[in-house]
Amino acid sequence: MHIKTTKCNRFCLVASVTNHEVFNRPEAQANFEALFRSFDPEVQFQYFKSFRRVRISFSDALAAAEARLRLHKTDFNGKEMRLYFAQSVHIGSPRLEPPKPDKQFLISPPASPPVGWEQSKDATPVINYDLLCAISKLGPGEKYELHTATPTTPSVVVHVCEDEHGESSAPDDSDQDDKPRSPRPKIIQTRRPDYTPGVEQ
Repeated sequence: MHIKTTKCNRFCLVASVTNHEVFNRPEAQANFEALFRSFDPEVQFQYFKSFRRVRISFSDALAAAEARLRLHKTDFNGKEMRLYFAQSVHIGSPRLEPPKPDKQFLISPPASPPVGWEQSKDATPVINYDLLCAISKLGPGEKYELHTATPTTPSVVVHVCEDEHGESSAPDDSDQDDKPRSPRPKIIQTRRPDYTPGVEQ
C-alpha cells in the first residue's frame, strides 16, 4: 500500500502573489526581490506566472523563518502577500511497483496456479447405445424410424446408403457366398510433370 508523506522544506518559501506586476514588470520584480534579499543576500527566486506563485529558496533556515514571520500577510503594491513553507510530497516508492499477485492466475498461460487449484477432468462422452444397436441391426434396403411423427413434428428415418449400381452398401450375409464383391476403385496418384530446366539469358 502506498503511504503519502509530507515533509516541510525549512529553506524554501512559496509566496502567493495576486499582483500581476511582479510577473510582468522588471521594476516590480526588483522591489519584490529586495524584500527578501534583506534577510539573505544569496536568496534565489523561481516565478510561476500561471499559478501566481513565487518559489523563494534561502541558504539559511533561520533567514527563511524570519522572512516568513515578518512578511506574511503584508501589503505589496496594494495587494496582500502570503508566505508558506514549501512542502515535498512523497507517495510510496519512487518506482512503479508491480500489481499484487492475487489474480495473476487469470493470465494465459498462468505463471503459477493459485493455492488449491486442480485440473478439471473431461466429461464422459454421451453414447446412445440404443441407436447404435438399432443401426447395427439394419439390413440391406431397410430403414429405421428414430422418431415417430407427431401432429407438430416430422418423423426421423434412417435409410441405408446405396452404391452406384443401386445396390445396398451394407453387406448381405445370405448372398455373400453367391455374389462376388465388386472391387473398390483404386486411387491413382497424379503423375509429377517432367522437369524442364530454365532458359538462361
